[in-house]
Amino acid sequence: MVLERLQQRIRYNFGDRGVLLQALTHKSYGHEFFQEKPIALRDNERLEFLGDAILDVIVSDILLETFPHANEGQLSKMRAAIVNEKTLAQLAKTIQIQDCIRLGKGEAQTGGYEKPSILSSAFEALIAAVYLDGGFNAVYPVLRHIFAPLFMGEQSLVAFYDHKTQLQEIVQARWKVTPTYHLIESHGPDHAKVFEIEVRMNGRALALASGTSKKEAEQNAARSAILSVAQI
Repeated sequence: MVLERLQQRIRYNFGDRGVLLQALTHKSYGHEFFQEKPIALRDNERLEFLGDAILDVIVSDILLETFPHANEGQLSKMRAAIVNEKTLAQLAKTIQIQDCIRLGKGEAQTGGYEKPSILSSAFEALIAAVYLDGGFNAVYPVLRHIFAPLFMGEQSLVAFYDHKTQLQEIVQARWKVTPTYHLIESHGPDHAKVFEIEVRMNGRALALASGTSKKEAEQNAARSAILSVAQI
């Protein structure tokens, strides 16, 4: 049942249940129970290697689509912020992969189901398993679905990229000026204040946005302004 629920969460049903089980098999379990199997089939380490490469390709493609004005260096930094042990372990928990991982006795007793290294490795192996079972056209929508929360909402995007920097780069490249930010008003009680910030270029208003802090309002205004300057 746990395997069925995992497949439901990633929106993919395996034709080959064997490759799914291998993706969820840690080397400690393979060492205890699968010594007679070839190294290629004993655990998920080789699948982890393949999954890492697949993640780089697909996350790069999503970033190119999401941030059309980012340069190569910025895209590399964003990809590094996403494809790392911490983030992949968090994503692994969102699909509850820890309920399905097969660990050796010792690893299970020392909290292996919560270790970021084990969770992220199993996640990469799972991605490789989808690829081997269904091909690129199968794994791409799976990853878009799992990674969607990272690209939804202001705060998630700001965590990977600074919109103020992005706007400044665009404006300076096209018009040789620097955008400025102006506090229009603030309202609400001290514990729940809302700030309204306007971003301007050569005195021309590009966008107005609000936030629960000046910094957040500026980021929101910059993001809206990026859309505005694209129309100029």
